[in-house]
Amino acid sequence: MGQKYVCGCDVGSTCGKAVVMDLNGKIIGSSIIRSKIDPEETSRLVARDAIKGIPEIQDISDLAYIIGTGYGGNQVPFANENISEISCHAMGVHITNRDVCTIIDIGGQDIKGIRLEKDGSVSNFVMNDKCAAGTGRFFENMARAFETSVEEFSKMSLDATGIVSISSQCTVFAETEVVSLVAKKKNPADIAAGIERSVAKRCYTLLLKAGIEPKVTMSGGCAKNEGLKKALEKILKLEIVDLSTDPQLMGALGACEFARKKALVNGRVS
Repeated sequence: MGQKYVCGCDVGSTCGKAVVMDLNGKIIGSSIIRSKIDPEETSRLVARDAIKGIPEIQDISDLAYIIGTGYGGNQVPFANENISEISCHAMGVHITNRDVCTIIDIGGQDIKGIRLEKDGSVSNFVMNDKCAAGTGRFFENMARAFETSVEEFSKMSLDATGIVSISSQCTVFAETEVVSLVAKKKNPADIAAGIERSVAKRCYTLLLKAGIEPKVTMSGGCAKNEGLKKALEKILKLEIVDLSTDPQLMGALGACEFARKKALVNGRVS
């Protein structure tokens, strides 16, 4: 019975994501979990969680086709194949909103600017993977400096009355700078606004290199950062397109769509 369903498994450095859909492209299950040290363990846990509650699927092996992607995508032992996370994020966004042609994907340890063709394929991309500044890990460090959660930090800058400039680009030095600013009694919201603007500028530089089309969206967990979204909109001077599906699932969703096409072409259905 499970041969009527496919799965995309995105094993990231901070979170594992999985999406299950039927052969008509309808999402019937999904999951996001914190990544374990072992990517293989993460892939098994998140895939099993995604199929939970689907009566027709008793085990991962019941699925017609599975594609792995992400930081640990090559370590998804039950996947039929692996596809790059750049292609998967592009496809995930494309099937969610076909008008979008530019993506800023902020993952746990890198930032990617991606430009799409009209069919969802990648026409160009630029990646910053040399430094953690602006990534999910960076925002976790910033939240820790404020002694708050990542979710609360993402909203903090929305209450800013000004912007405190953050000069440090390095994650470690930026955290030290923020701690110093807090100690000097600077408005936390204004500091947060400075952090968001600094990251938005970094994203903008990548988008310029990749090529900016009018419809821009954000994918990855940091797409849920409202302060960053607002800061990026100010720099781009345009509105960021909100996705109808959780932006953190875009890589897994794209992988799942590739799996669906493979299953139909290869006759892997029953």
